[in-house]
Amino acid sequence: MTDPNPRCRLTGVLLLTSQVAMIAGAAVVVPSGLTLSPSDPAAVLAAVGEHAGLHLTELALDVVGWLALTAAGLVMAAGTARTPRPYLVTLAGGLLAGAGLSGLLHDAGNLALTQLAARPAAPAAATVASAVLLTAKWMVDLAGLLWVAATAAGAMGIPMPPGLRVAGVIAVLSGLAAVALPWTTGLDGPTAALERLGYALHLPVMIWYGVLGWRFARGRNLDVS
Repeated sequence: MTDPNPRCRLTGVLLLTSQVAMIAGAAVVVPSGLTLSPSDPAAVLAAVGEHAGLHLTELALDVVGWLALTAAGLVMAAGTARTPRPYLVTLAGGLLAGAGLSGLLHDAGNLALTQLAARPAAPAAATVASAVLLTAKWMVDLAGLLWVAATAAGAMGIPMPPGLRVAGVIAVLSGLAAVALPWTTGLDGPTAALERLGYALHLPVMIWYGVLGWRFARGRNLDVS
């Protein structure tokens, strides 16, 4: 029998893949101290050099997560959603894709640190690492902002139970708090403690998309066939 809603199911699988990969990456980063705070670039280079394997493993998981999120957003935006407000679904998909691309740029910056960590004694290595880290952090902050905006648009436009819609609003507020954190640190960038807090505040957004992805994978709520 032909699947009556293949785009919806594909969106769900991609969203679930994205969330699983990102949570697995965070599970590698936080316990190993690889949150890579720009406030101490020398310590970051030392940590990456000492745990290069874990760093690359986390990056691989993160790249898979952001790629899957980008693909999910593109599939969502490309479909013709049979909902009362299809433009909000298209907007949510476009914002998700933008968040995924920003996240990939963030990973590109973190990957560059592996080269710097291999030569920590090179002239100006710490200075270059600081610039790379700050750029990467602002890119992931942009990704978070786009992701939160996509969550708001999705919660308003995608048909779903009232409880899940309320959960989406809560996730938006939590995500906005996470996005605001780096702005409280001025030019220094977030500390390791703020990095961990940011992960925790983004968790409701990730859980919400995990639930949404599960519903889509089961062919429920959104008809984009």
